[in-house]
Amino acid sequence: MTKQIHIDEEAARCLLCVDAPCSQACQTGDPARAIRAVRFDNAKTARQWVAACSDADLDAAEQACIHYDRPIRIGEIIKHLPEQTGVQAPLPSLEIDFCGIKCENPFFLASSAVCTNYDMVARAFDMGWAGVMYKTICLQEINEVSPRFDAMSDHAAGDFYGFRNMEQLSENPVDVDFDILKRLKQNYPSKVVVASIMGQTEEEWVELAKMAQASGVDAVELNFSCPQMRLTGMGSDVGQNPELVMFYTSYVKRIVNIPVIAKMTPNITRINDPAMASYYAGVDAISAINTIKSVTMNDRAAVSDRKTVSGYSGRAVKPIALRFILDMAKNTIMKNVQFSGIGGIETWRDALEFIQLGCNNVQVCTAVMQYGYRIIDDLKMGLQGYMAERGIHSLAQLVGEQIPHFVTPSELDRTTVVYPMIDRNMCIGCGRCYTSCMDGGHQAISFDTEQRRPSINGRKCVGCHLCLLVCPTGAIKQAKRIEKK
Repeated sequence: MTKQIHIDEEAARCLLCVDAPCSQACQTGDPARAIRAVRFDNAKTARQWVAACSDADLDAAEQACIHYDRPIRIGEIIKHLPEQTGVQAPLPSLEIDFCGIKCENPFFLASSAVCTNYDMVARAFDMGWAGVMYKTICLQEINEVSPRFDAMSDHAAGDFYGFRNMEQLSENPVDVDFDILKRLKQNYPSKVVVASIMGQTEEEWVELAKMAQASGVDAVELNFSCPQMRLTGMGSDVGQNPELVMFYTSYVKRIVNIPVIAKMTPNITRINDPAMASYYAGVDAISAINTIKSVTMNDRAAVSDRKTVSGYSGRAVKPIALRFILDMAKNTIMKNVQFSGIGGIETWRDALEFIQLGCNNVQVCTAVMQYGYRIIDDLKMGLQGYMAERGIHSLAQLVGEQIPHFVTPSELDRTTVVYPMIDRNMCIGCGRCYTSCMDGGHQAISFDTEQRRPSINGRKCVGCHLCLLVCPTGAIKQAKRIEKK
C-alpha cells in the first residue's frame, strides 16, 4: 500500500491569501499561484510557477504559511504535481459569438453584487473577464437589509458550497447606473456590456429598455427571476407567468434594436413554459438560472430576529442549473435562441459542462464573491488547455456537443453492468465502502478487520457504484461493462 498526499485535498486547505506570504518567502517561484491552479482544476499546468524552486525555497515557503491550523504541505503538493503537459503556445482562442456580439471569451460576471459600480467592473475587465451583466436596474427605491448573506459549508472556515442571499437590485439612482454603463462601453469597447433591467409595469419595462439602449450597451437582459423582491409583480413573480414573460419581452423587443435576453427563474416546474413564451416574443437569448428559493436556519442570518425565504446559489446548485439548460436546449422548437448558463460555476470544467449542453457563454457570481475576479486566469487556462488536448480550435465546436448523449430513463441500457474493483495499492483500509454498502447499498462488501481489507462479493454486487463515490482515496475503480448474467 502506497501512502501519498492527496494534492486536491491539501490544496483545498489553502486560504488563497492576498499577497501570499508563502510566495513572498520563495525566491524562485510562486507556490501560491501553483496551489491556486490545483485548487481550480489546473494541476496539469501548475508546475510552471514552481519549476525553478529548490527544496530550500519550498521549505521557506511552507514555514511562511499563515494557515490557522497547520501549514499547507507545499513541498509535498509540488512533489506530487503531474508532469507538465506538452501543449504548446499559442493556445486555442476562446472567442465566441453571442447574439451576434463578438466575445473574447465566454466568461461574464452575472448580474449581482460582483458588478455594482464602475470601478468593480473595470477591474474585472482589466483582469480578463469578457463581459458583464450589470446589476439589475429598476425604478423602485431599493433599501437592503443587514445581514443579507448566509452560507452552507463543510468544516473548513471560509469555504462554502452553498450561498444564500437576500440582496435585491441596484441601489444606485437609475441615471447613475446608465452613466456607468455608458462609460464602461466607451472605455472598454472590446468588452461586452449588458444592462439587466426589471420593471413592474409595461411602461417601466419600456422606459428602462430605452435608457439602456441610449447608454450604448451591447444588449439588455430582462430579469424575470429575482426570488426575493419585496414588491409583487416583479422578479420571479413574473418569471413564473408565461403570459407576462411574453408581454414584457414583446414590449422591449418592439422598442430596441439591440439583442434582448430573458433571464429565467428555476422556481418553476417546467422552465420551457416561460422560455417558450419569450421565444414567441422574439427573444434573442435566454439566461438561466437565477437563484433558487431557499431557507437556512442560522441565527447569524436573521434580520432583527426575523427570517425569510431567499435565493440559493453556489456550486451546490450546478446540477439543477444544468438540468434546466438541458430542458431548454433539447426543445427543438426554440431555434436560433442562444443560451447563457448560470449556476455554481467555479472551475473551467464547470463552465465546460454548461457549454457542452448548449451555452455560448456562462455567468459567474458566487465563486467571484468567494475567491475574487482572479479566478478568470484559471477559467481561461483550463478551458484552453482542454481544447488544445482535444485538438479543438473553435469554442463553438463544443457548444451542445453532449446533448445527444442525454436520453429518457426508458432509453437507458439495462442489459449490462459495470462492476467496481479495488486497487489494493491505493486502498488504506478505512472501511468506508463497507459501511456504506452495508447500510445504504446491497450488502455486497465484506471487511476483514484484522487485515483491514474490503472485498467485493460479485454475486451480490449490482454495480450501483456507491462504494466508488464514498472512497476517500479513489481506490475503487470501474471495471469493464459486461452483459448481465
